[in-house]
Amino acid sequence: MTSALPDRAFLDQLARAAAAETLPRFRTAGAVANKLGEGFDPVTEADRASEAAIRALIKAHYPDHGIVGEEYGSEGEDRSHVWVIDPIDGTRAFISGLPVWGTLVGLTVDGVARCGFMHQPFTGELYFADGTGTHLKHDGGAAQALRTRQGIALGDATLFTTSPALYAGAKRAAYDRLEASARLPRYGCDCYAFAMVAAGHADIAVEPGLAPYDVCALIPLIEQAGGVITRWDGGRAEQGGDVIAAGSAELHAAALELLNA
Repeated sequence: MTSALPDRAFLDQLARAAAAETLPRFRTAGAVANKLGEGFDPVTEADRASEAAIRALIKAHYPDHGIVGEEYGSEGEDRSHVWVIDPIDGTRAFISGLPVWGTLVGLTVDGVARCGFMHQPFTGELYFADGTGTHLKHDGGAAQALRTRQGIALGDATLFTTSPALYAGAKRAAYDRLEASARLPRYGCDCYAFAMVAAGHADIAVEPGLAPYDVCALIPLIEQAGGVITRWDGGRAEQGGDVIAAGSAELHAAALELLNA
């Protein structure tokens, strides 16, 4: 079993391979399918082609690793090293022409997310964590280290969520308490919101009902930038669920207290 984490060059290779499938299809009139009999859970040709490209590279370079993907399921999920893929996180944004979607690829080692990236090819931003820290690389540029914003009180915080409409019942009441206590709530940014927390531009990102492929890549981005990301019950978030990320341990604790009041 290969024990070392992949280097930056391989993460960049995965991002570029996915972008070659997603970017040419962005803001075009591509077909959109619905995964649900009731409701709307869109999937596009770009989702499927992107994940297929990512899987092919992983299998070629790390044949002893497992893979979990949104579009093509799981293989070798019980292995020590498992890649977790969301080829387009924010498909609704993608089909709406909004550049806040991203490709998420994370690697878990014995169940803990150790490295990963969020790539937004339209803006040329690659946010990645490689075990040495969290960095931002623009197309053709050098990587710069990122740090979360520290020393921010809840009343001064910028808060992201995709939509309050995703919360119901007690969860909606909990989210409303948190939003009412923050200074600036913003909606609709999917995975891009977590990248903004990692980069120090925002302070809290909160989402309900995430799947593992929605969050595994984001965990190392937040943690290696100095932030904290957990489920609402305080447990680790690799298996998804209701998730909150904050720029500091103190802010995370204050937000959790409100969510669980």
